[in-house]
Amino acid sequence: MIQSVLNEGVTGIQPGGINGSSKVKSGGSDFGQMLKSAIEKVNDAQTESDMKTEAFASGKIENLHDVMIASQKASIMMETAVQMQKKAIDAYNEIMRMQV
Repeated sequence: MIQSVLNEGVTGIQPGGINGSSKVKSGGSDFGQMLKSAIEKVNDAQTESDMKTEAFASGKIENLHDVMIASQKASIMMETAVQMQKKAIDAYNEIMRMQV
């Protein structure tokens, strides 16, 4: 998903007029939907990991490998989301420091 954003680039934003405002075309909602979908996938992975961990603890699942794989998958997805958040904040701060 992230790679597709990098390949496609940011579209739908046009430079503003004299007052410097910018307008977002309908493509702006696509980014919002994509972001929401990515967050939902992270949440689903966390939920799946929790369910498998509880099932293993209660003896319903005997395969520790599946539990560990789900746990690591959820952990990696969460760490990626946190790092993307940090990069977005850094980019915003860098833009705010730019002199016009």
